[in-house]
Amino acid sequence: MIRFGKFVTKHKKLILVLGILLLIPSFIGMICTRINYDVLTYLPKDTETMIGQDILVNDFGIGAFSMVIVENMPDKDVVKLKEKIKDIDHVKDVLWYDDVFPIDVPISMLPDKIKDAFNSENSTMMVVLYDGTTSADSTMDAIGQIRKVTGEQVFISGMSALVTDTRDLSNQETPIYVLIAVALSLLVLCISMEYFLVPFLFLISIGMAIIYNLGSNIIFGEISYITKALSAVLQLGVTMDYSIFLLHSYEENKLRYPDDKDRAMSHAISNTFSSVVGSSITTVAGFIALCFMSFTLGKDIGLVMAKGVVFGVIACVTILPSMILLCDKWIEKTKHRDFLPDLKGLSTFVTKHYLIFVVAFVVLLIPAIYGNNHTDVYYNLDESLPKDLKSVIANDKLKEDYNMDTTIMLLLKTDLSQKDVDQLMSEIQVIDGIEWTLGIDKLIGPALPISMIPDHLFSSVRNDDYQLEIVTSSYKVATDEVNNQIDQINQIVKKYSKDSLVVGEAPLTKDLITIADTDFQTVSIVSIVIIFLIILVLFKSISLPIILVSVIQLAIFINMGIPYYTGTQLPFVASIVIGTIQLGATVDYAILMTTRYRKERYNGKSKIESVTIAHQTSIKSVFVSALSFFAATFGVGLYSNIDMISSLCGLMARGALVSMVVVIFILPSMFMLFDRIICKTSIGFLSKKETN
Repeated sequence: MIRFGKFVTKHKKLILVLGILLLIPSFIGMICTRINYDVLTYLPKDTETMIGQDILVNDFGIGAFSMVIVENMPDKDVVKLKEKIKDIDHVKDVLWYDDVFPIDVPISMLPDKIKDAFNSENSTMMVVLYDGTTSADSTMDAIGQIRKVTGEQVFISGMSALVTDTRDLSNQETPIYVLIAVALSLLVLCISMEYFLVPFLFLISIGMAIIYNLGSNIIFGEISYITKALSAVLQLGVTMDYSIFLLHSYEENKLRYPDDKDRAMSHAISNTFSSVVGSSITTVAGFIALCFMSFTLGKDIGLVMAKGVVFGVIACVTILPSMILLCDKWIEKTKHRDFLPDLKGLSTFVTKHYLIFVVAFVVLLIPAIYGNNHTDVYYNLDESLPKDLKSVIANDKLKEDYNMDTTIMLLLKTDLSQKDVDQLMSEIQVIDGIEWTLGIDKLIGPALPISMIPDHLFSSVRNDDYQLEIVTSSYKVATDEVNNQIDQINQIVKKYSKDSLVVGEAPLTKDLITIADTDFQTVSIVSIVIIFLIILVLFKSISLPIILVSVIQLAIFINMGIPYYTGTQLPFVASIVIGTIQLGATVDYAILMTTRYRKERYNGKSKIESVTIAHQTSIKSVFVSALSFFAATFGVGLYSNIDMISSLCGLMARGALVSMVVVIFILPSMFMLFDRIICKTSIGFLSKKETN
């Protein structure tokens, strides 16, 4: 790597020019990468609910629908509004009761099912069908157009409206996330480092790596809005360590080669690459563990972040050294006194009172595990959005005016007799919480001939293979009540036809709950096993992986257990991915300290000397890195109005501080307690003299 370091220092101007030129295709790739705002699309494609969604799109041309509530509008104006909406691109159809009965028929004369489905005391409801999927750009654009042609007395509810508002809010906030993260990280770095200019170079280098990462996402076609919102902030926090390591190594090598800064940087690049390989591999492995989730949002986040770490390492050993060397004169002019207190006394305190921190580890472990296992999570997607969003207000109105919280769709095989369909729907109708059912059987009725049903309406609810029935529930999505309801509906449907399907947001969310529970266990086990094996190979030790993983897991359990004791409910995504993210970030601190501890033991230092030196040389890097990670995520967590983003950033910010405290106080205490076992079960901890 010395040879590589010399190459970088020799061609520093060329590297910087190439780095800047690469930003052009990266920006193009970033713009062309589609963003997915519907997390339910990441469910496994082979589940019945996802198969049913595909049938709705492919067979019925219905990928999404909205319940549109119109308040205090005369029927004749509602008809005009309906026609306006039908003329909007990608609106497949608009269903209202005038499709079956003329509007001059008094409401009192309508069949109860039609009257209750389409009318309340001061409003009427239309069903808008789209030709795209729930989160398709065409569907979201159509909803935007509907809002433009309608007034304040019209409310668009449903999943597609929710996704549209999520997109608009996310696009509005994401640039501010980056500004907040950069500003707060810059503040921490300017205070904690000796040069005012260096933090700016750090952020420029990392910023370029972030743009490369976002631009290269075009290879995936699309990424989720959660990944887009978090990737820049997360990459900034996770890869900041590498820049700090490079600068510290450069400062040390300048003392060795005071008259040759290029040579000092060559050695710094070599040393940095060697030291960050282990930590970056473990960080990448932590993110790769997310790819083992059945819910492929984990794969989306994992691959993007793993790629981001690789870009971060490359930028750290190429672009950053080039900028530091080219700006060296100006860097020296911005040197200031060290604002951080001398922390060397803390190292002596920890090694002297290590038993206290070992006891603290044991005492904290049980309540931390209990809290981690009992933290409450939610799966209802509108819970993560502000209550003043148009779609959330519309969903509340749907509940208030029509007692509808959930819409479930049945795809019944057409080989079912009308008698069986009638009986099936009658059994569903009496299930607790079912408000009403509506389908071709209800529209036709015993007295209305099928010829009276308009062709466009008939084709919207029946084809050669399936007949579509709509069931509405007063229970909220993702609750135990609606999940039990879906089980009962499934049981009834399968009794009459094994090939018929129950689909919609509520069944999809029910699948999500089941899959997420399994994924949480899978990701936790896989990430721990991968990190364990990497540490085992890295340090050639049996005991160290156990110690490091145990200490890191304590930090994760504490972080994830706190919401239980504070009564805070977390979005389901946070409970799955935060452990892996914190594991990947924390292991860097642990590996840094462990590497120095092993080096000092091998050089013949005593247990106390080795742990003290390792602690003294690592504490500042750990402190600065953890604080910059905290700063990058804390501000975003406070600012974001999307709870999915806010909770994740809040957990990452707190996790950075918890991990810092655990690594600074408990990890060295474990080294003190288990030093003899570590030396006997590890290769390369004792010198040849001591081994003999």
